[in-house]
Amino acid sequence: MTSILSNPDRRKVDASDDTKFYRSPRFVTHADDPFLARLTQLYASVVDPGDRVFDAMGSWRSFLPEHEFDRVVGHGLNEAELEANDSLDEWFRQDFNSDQSLPLETDSFDMVCCALSVQYLQYPARLFSEFDRVLDDGGAVVVSFTNRMFPTKAVRAWRKRTMDDRAALVERYLAAGGLSSTRRVTEQPGSDPFYAVVGRAR
Repeated sequence: MTSILSNPDRRKVDASDDTKFYRSPRFVTHADDPFLARLTQLYASVVDPGDRVFDAMGSWRSFLPEHEFDRVVGHGLNEAELEANDSLDEWFRQDFNSDQSLPLETDSFDMVCCALSVQYLQYPARLFSEFDRVLDDGGAVVVSFTNRMFPTKAVRAWRKRTMDDRAALVERYLAAGGLSSTRRVTEQPGSDPFYAVVGRAR
């Protein structure tokens, strides 16, 4: 598997255990309302009612459209946040910087979404390969981000790049994971710039 980030690229200002950093719940959205509305619109263009969704690195809201989904599985690092998320049918906690293997069945989802969190991944190629594994044929990965972050927890490769270069980096993550047909969406709907990259399972 192609390694995208070098060891210096993976470094964080705060190298302490991520699970400790996220131990206290933060009931905030990490982006403004126009960004979140645009994200919901993007999801609506990718998924259909009855689809199966995996919300990776999520929190107390998933920003999904008001469809009747077959199944929505969430992942995060804070139990209180995940319990408060009414969109989820089930959820699990896992530190993706320690373990990139997903406890999910192969070909079991139609969309994987990763909102406002990709900047914290130290081993993205391995995790995106797992995204590809759990997606059914033609399933989508939607990775969205803005210019906000916890700077002490974002990897060096992210902190040192411009917004466009970050989008290009996410495209490389998708390709390294075996996903194809990426498209980039960039807009300025509010004060927070909207960036998203969509990839497809082969």
